[in-house]
Amino acid sequence: MGRGSYNAADWNRLKGSRGISASSTADDIFSKNKANEKYLPQFINMRESRDSEDSPESTPIIIGFDSTGSMGYLAAEIAKNSLNKTATMILEKRPVPDPHIMCAAFTAPNAYSYPALQVTQFEADIRVVEQLLDFQLDGGNRYSYDALVWYFALKHTSTDCFEKRGKKGFIFCIGDEVGSAVNETILNSDEIKSVFGDKAEAEYTTPGLAKKVGERYEVFHIITGNHVDTALKSWEPLLPGRNAVIKSQNIHCLAEVMISIMQLCAGMSKKDVEKQWDDKTRSVVEYALSTINIAPEKQNIFSCLFDKNKK
Repeated sequence: MGRGSYNAADWNRLKGSRGISASSTADDIFSKNKANEKYLPQFINMRESRDSEDSPESTPIIIGFDSTGSMGYLAAEIAKNSLNKTATMILEKRPVPDPHIMCAAFTAPNAYSYPALQVTQFEADIRVVEQLLDFQLDGGNRYSYDALVWYFALKHTSTDCFEKRGKKGFIFCIGDEVGSAVNETILNSDEIKSVFGDKAEAEYTTPGLAKKVGERYEVFHIITGNHVDTALKSWEPLLPGRNAVIKSQNIHCLAEVMISIMQLCAGMSKKDVEKQWDDKTRSVVEYALSTINIAPEKQNIFSCLFDKNKK
């Protein structure tokens, strides 16, 4: 998947047709009372991000978010603003070429009657938003279950970006829960079977799974909510230097933070990344990036883009 190109005008038309306004809540936007099988992992063999005439250098970007009731404001922000802003800003600022975006919503396996994971296709145009709006959201969880998104990316995605060019895509998961204990099994064989329909080859701890999926994707966790300090302390041992913090009142800057992280991976300095934003946004980005530490050897994935733009 991934044909076509993103156009903000398409988003405005879709928003109008769905009756989405600035005051719309998550309950208004996500009104489905039943999950659609086409977004459930047990019915999906593979999600593909392929090069095409429209996207000759496709870059897969997975944006996952905690779908529990406490995260309703996050789901609404992504649907109303951040997804559109992220797509348009990538095309404007070019931190990566030819973005193919997949959205994922996660909660705890066996959380009430709600699906643990829902995933869209990789899309280069407004279809990713259309599919997101078809999700059924709610549930409850003890941890931020990024591991569900990571497992799906590892076992059920195929991308030309990695397979043809040896370059990594990106995974951003956003939530307000703490991480698991370092050596705790976070995905066991029964959960893998029930959520993905896979016969598990192994059980996974959070850092173990992060290491495996990190061979194909640049993996980040974004912490928001009311207990960010506690959550950060739990996540740093699991995903060191890959955790950003956005206070809930600043969640409207989610797109700018994700763009900034991609720019860091592409070789821009923190100073240059931060100074591009206006004063109010800059303070949010600076706070979010203060806990990000990307090794210099990792900061060259798409650095050729910046060399090309400077000419």
